[in-house]
Amino acid sequence: MSKTIYTDKYKNFLEKLRQARKEKSMTQTDVAQMLGKHQSYVAKCESGERRVDIIELVEFAQLYEKSLDYFAG
Repeated sequence: MSKTIYTDKYKNFLEKLRQARKEKSMTQTDVAQMLGKHQSYVAKCESGERRVDIIELVEFAQLYEKSLDYFAG
């Protein structure tokens, strides 16, 4: 049995984060510029290398025009 640091729910969250960006036809660079961050910040959030806290999730949700429930489903 292999160990993973992320649950299936968190993996699903990461997929929703990427999907929401793509639905807005935005690149990681676009998102980073709008958030005042580097592109690597967005890439690390989407890959799971960096955990997303609730304040950051609210920023992503507002930018992507999604409810917080969208990311939890």
